[in-house]
Amino acid sequence: MTDNIIESHPLRPFLPHDARLLMLGSFPPPRQRWCMDFFYPNWNNDMWRIWGIIASCDKDHFVVPGEKRFDQARIEDFCRGCGIALYDTAEQVIRLRGNASDNFLQVVRPADIAALLERLPACRAIAATGQKSAEVLQSLTACAPLPVGGCVEAVFAGRRLALWRMPSSSRAYPMKVERKAEVYARMWDEVSRQDAGE
Repeated sequence: MTDNIIESHPLRPFLPHDARLLMLGSFPPPRQRWCMDFFYPNWNNDMWRIWGIIASCDKDHFVVPGEKRFDQARIEDFCRGCGIALYDTAEQVIRLRGNASDNFLQVVRPADIAALLERLPACRAIAATGQKSAEVLQSLTACAPLPVGGCVEAVFAGRRLALWRMPSSSRAYPMKVERKAEVYARMWDEVSRQDAGE
């Protein structure tokens, strides 16, 4: 049941000027589920374990030792150093069941992806990190359907982009974190090769 409360996005976009990849989720979970004030803040979400495996073959690479929280400063430094920008595909939502599930998330106002790209002149790839974000991204860019783990080419906001659809980092998505990391690593390798002009 819902009171039709419209929530506005609680975080500012994380947009390193030289970012080459923009990762877009759907919308943050309710604040009581947060363990840090950054993207993918839920301790039970595996996004930063996925990137820990990619960065150092250690899923706990971005975990604060002995605590159930992620090291926000370390994550931000990593993303700046690698050229990864972060935001979500929704600016305003209604939680139809009051939880964090994308299945019960009604997008009231999508994010202005074109405006984000204006602040990211080097960005040539966008990764939607789940089904809801992929659906919103597809509707905004009018691109072809996005296959899980794959990408489509599209022209949007005056530039050619590779639009990726990644497995959700939610534990509700039926794939082991190590397997998810393999899929993300393939995407990241492709983005890096394109950036290098290969």
